[in-house]
Amino acid sequence: MKLPSEFISKYQHLLGDEAPAFLAAFDQESQSGFRVNLLKAAPKATLATATGKVEYVPTGYRGPINGKSLDHVAGAIYSQEPSAMYVGEVVDPQPGERVLDLCAAPGGKTTHLVAKMGDQGLLVANEIFRKRALVLAENLERWGTRSTVVTNESPAELEGQFPRFFDRILVDAPCSGEGMFRKEPAGIEYWNPDYPAECANRQRKILASALKMLKPGGTLVYSTCTFAPEEDEQNAAWLLEEYPDLTMEEVKKYPGMDAGRPDWADGNPELTKAVRLFPHHLQGEGHFIAKFKLTANDGATPVKVRTKKKRGKKRPANNRLDRDHQAEFKEFCQWFMPDYQPNHLLTFGDQLYDLPAGIDSLDGLTVLRPGLHLGTFKKRRFEPALAWALTLRPGMTDREISLTDDQWRQYVHGDVITAASDQQNGWYLLTCQGLACGFGKLVNGTVKNFYPKGLRF
Repeated sequence: MKLPSEFISKYQHLLGDEAPAFLAAFDQESQSGFRVNLLKAAPKATLATATGKVEYVPTGYRGPINGKSLDHVAGAIYSQEPSAMYVGEVVDPQPGERVLDLCAAPGGKTTHLVAKMGDQGLLVANEIFRKRALVLAENLERWGTRSTVVTNESPAELEGQFPRFFDRILVDAPCSGEGMFRKEPAGIEYWNPDYPAECANRQRKILASALKMLKPGGTLVYSTCTFAPEEDEQNAAWLLEEYPDLTMEEVKKYPGMDAGRPDWADGNPELTKAVRLFPHHLQGEGHFIAKFKLTANDGATPVKVRTKKKRGKKRPANNRLDRDHQAEFKEFCQWFMPDYQPNHLLTFGDQLYDLPAGIDSLDGLTVLRPGLHLGTFKKRRFEPALAWALTLRPGMTDREISLTDDQWRQYVHGDVITAASDQQNGWYLLTCQGLACGFGKLVNGTVKNFYPKGLRF
């Protein structure tokens, strides 16, 4: 790999005798891996192809995956390189907590947080760029989460909506991407000697917003996929200097992981509590992770919530369903899942969502996914959404049709499927190998296909 000469010189100076091994690692293949979704059935087919375990992630495995496999399409696995997996383990959110993933796209770390929480509590996943936010929402839908809200906002806008609100915040900051050069070589084209400092300044603004949303006693995890001290130790040192109520917490180091380098910042020995993941020491790409705690008795004045409606902002129509829609949804639930208990039903146009507990309103925010997408109100009927199906497991409803592998391939291709003729007409959850795949409507022995056209292959 052809690296910029200034990049080579920089790390020869910083790493000294280690520099040749570090630079040689860029000519090795990037590492691939995947995490298993414990909320769903075990992905036996994919596990059979794994080349090993990720030592520091209980649900992490090494090896490539097939993006068109049942395991991937049904959300039983998520493709993620091994070093990136450690971030979610360090955040370590607990069931029932309020958690913010501030720079969340494409969603690998977000799905990890959902899994650690057991999909219990509230997770706000934010991404400032709309196209990336749409990818984030799609990945979370496939993972199968009821507790997640996806927003498309700037950190500065969010800070006024959620003052001192979250138990844990992850800032996986947009960075110079040096740690991903061998996985994404195009990133080399954007690199120049001044780029890390530019990124560091942007990251400090994001961190400042994040800290306004963190509860006293809360945890902030700051991570990057770069080696640059300007964005790593120097930003961690800046946090400690700028916010006296912040303390660093030790990040556990597994074999092959390095401590943070105080000599690359202001010499503060606390910086050794951070962790560096170097590709010449560990089987993975480059990462930096630092963990902070906000003093529990912090007496700073809370930020007041902005109530002014901004022009052009999307706002949820979170009024109650009208009588007709209530009846249509109730009729569907009586057929499909009589015991379903929504938390807070709301509509976006003709789309029905279930807002997670822990948040009362989304007013003033640009929201792409206000909780679980239940379905769409059509003319005098309710049509369930794929997202709802992907949160379910076999046995949660009596209205279930199990597909063979060949039938599943027909389903994701958009074809109709023949089913047993003795079953009642109506909506059914379709499953295959213990994994929920989507919804189908049985009409006289034929399952009509409702797999979204944009996802078919």
